Amino acid sequence: MGTRATGTFEIEAWDEKPYDEREGAKLTRTRVSKTFRGDVEGESTTELLMAYAAGEGSSAYAGFERVIGRVHGRSGSFLLHHSATMQRGEGAASLSVVPDSGTGELRGLRGEARIGVEPEGGHSFALDYDFE
Repeated sequence: MGTRATGTFEIEAWDEKPYDEREGAKLTRTRVSKTFRGDVEGESTTELLMAYAAGEGSSAYAGFERVIGRVHGRSGSFLLHHSATMQRGEGAASLSVVPDSGTGELRGLRGEARIGVEPEGGHSFALDYDFE
């Protein structure tokens, strides 16, 4: 991808509701609201389906996030597709821009994102992107 946008985000709300709590795993639906600062500025709403396995530190989630704001000053919105798995504390995540989801000045946006957790507990965000 051609350009990297970096910054931070804060989780403004986390609303998690279990819908299946049987042996082996707990399944939840979670709505998350975030505020972004930096090269990406704006806000987002995310819907996640989460699975917490019986094994300590093992989980997975999938979901979609609508980001509304600016990327390097270009305004609009786009969707991110989330998919992540943790096995006993070690994990891998994939966040990709949903094709053709960009609006406004972000029409044609494509790319991959990464989320990091800082030592002091904050969250970093990086989006590697270009336009079709």
